Amino acid sequence: MKKYLPILKNSPFFKGLTDNEILSVLHCVEAVTVSKEKDSYIFRAADSTQVMGLVLSGCVLIIQEDLWGHRNILSKCHAGDFFGEPYAASPGAVLNISVVADEDCEIVFLNIQKLLVTCPTACEHHQKLIRNLVSVLANKILILNDKITHVGKRTTRDKLLSYLSAESIRHSSLSFDIPFDRQQLADYLCIDRAAMSTEISKLQKEGFIKTNRNHFELQLSIIKKKNYTI
Repeated sequence: MKKYLPILKNSPFFKGLTDNEILSVLHCVEAVTVSKEKDSYIFRAADSTQVMGLVLSGCVLIIQEDLWGHRNILSKCHAGDFFGEPYAASPGAVLNISVVADEDCEIVFLNIQKLLVTCPTACEHHQKLIRNLVSVLANKILILNDKITHVGKRTTRDKLLSYLSAESIRHSSLSFDIPFDRQQLADYLCIDRAAMSTEISKLQKEGFIKTNRNHFELQLSIIKKKNYTI
């Protein structure tokens, strides 16, 4: 696990811990590393889990699917991101999400239940981890709140501009890359891909945006000139 320390140290879960403390924690939470191929399932809906996953390389999608194959993307996790932590922290909770490898990836599983029992030595880094876990869970709520904000808009155009506006703010730039391809973006915003593509073309023709694949540039002066509000 030592080769992954640079990634682990940048993860909010291990914030404030030294290299030796991180390695000690990994042993405490029975860390197990696995490799997954693209499109393979890591967690499946209707299962339960005592472990949460941390992406070491590659990326994964957090999704919901129905029997007819409709997919709703909740979020995308890259190296250093966690998934499954709310379910791992709730014994017996049934997953209502699935986690799928978006590309070949490496994952480390951590048994979060080991953190939720009283530490016999009351070690300082154990307390840090509890605080960090609360922070990780709070951040997950904020991510889902962002999605609710976007999909709660009435029209395809409003959903797109709400999402692009948030990404622009997150990048502190009017020019930015998004983490999704077009199909994934449609699944994330819960809209039809064809309708979304049509709306993107309209927004380009009207001068609101410029785009090439997953790169977008907002034309703020045009948006303000036309008094468009989201």
